[in-house]
Amino acid sequence: MTALAIVLGLAIGVIVGAVGGGGAILALPVLVYVLGEPVGPASTASLVVVSLAAAIGAGALARHGRVCWRIAFTFAAPAALGSLAGTIASHEIEGSVLILAFVPVMLLAAVLTWKRAGEDGDDGACPDAPLDRTLLAGLLVGLLTGFFGVGGGFVIVPVLSVWLGVPFRRAVATSLVIITLTGLAALASHLAAGSRPDLAVTLTLSLATGAGALLGTTVGERVPQSLLRRGFAVLVGTVAVALLADVLVLGGPPR
Repeated sequence: MTALAIVLGLAIGVIVGAVGGGGAILALPVLVYVLGEPVGPASTASLVVVSLAAAIGAGALARHGRVCWRIAFTFAAPAALGSLAGTIASHEIEGSVLILAFVPVMLLAAVLTWKRAGEDGDDGACPDAPLDRTLLAGLLVGLLTGFFGVGGGFVIVPVLSVWLGVPFRRAVATSLVIITLTGLAALASHLAAGSRPDLAVTLTLSLATGAGALLGTTVGERVPQSLLRRGFAVLVGTVAVALLADVLVLGGPPR
């Protein structure tokens, strides 16, 4: 089981570092369905895993000057507040219902990612994004982060690039900073609410994911962004269909 956690953690980290998110979309199903964690503790563990990976990836890309810092901090502030409300709501909902609510979000992320795959991913300057748009986007992503126990990068990158006009490579780097900040806020609220993940599983997966994130940032610099986006979209869509089938056919995740 430890070896499997390491392999899966490396894979999750590569995705986080390469495309600026998506780690928790994979970490949550891995923790629940592969490693046998209940949904509640798995949500908390996924925040630990993805926040660490995002911080490592953000540090690597920040050295190349890719982060739009003003957008990152403006986005993260309302997102942190939204994550608190999302966390409270998540504890009132049954695990299977939570998974079912997660599926359409995943499918939407897959479609948006695929549609943007053919666009240029060059390194333009950070845009002067409107404050109201940035604050609204941050609040909505924060609600998602707290509710589902995810980092939100699979939504943040499309929001940054489509809604705020951030060039894709900068959106990846900026997303990793936002994921780190919002993930830590959501993690604090989960812990305050009494959720306790399995420390051994969380630590093993976190270390492997962190190592994968370093590799992923290198991959993201060398592999065509259109290929990364399409591969990510297919992967997210596949996981969403698998989760839906499990809930409807097999009765859902373990409690």
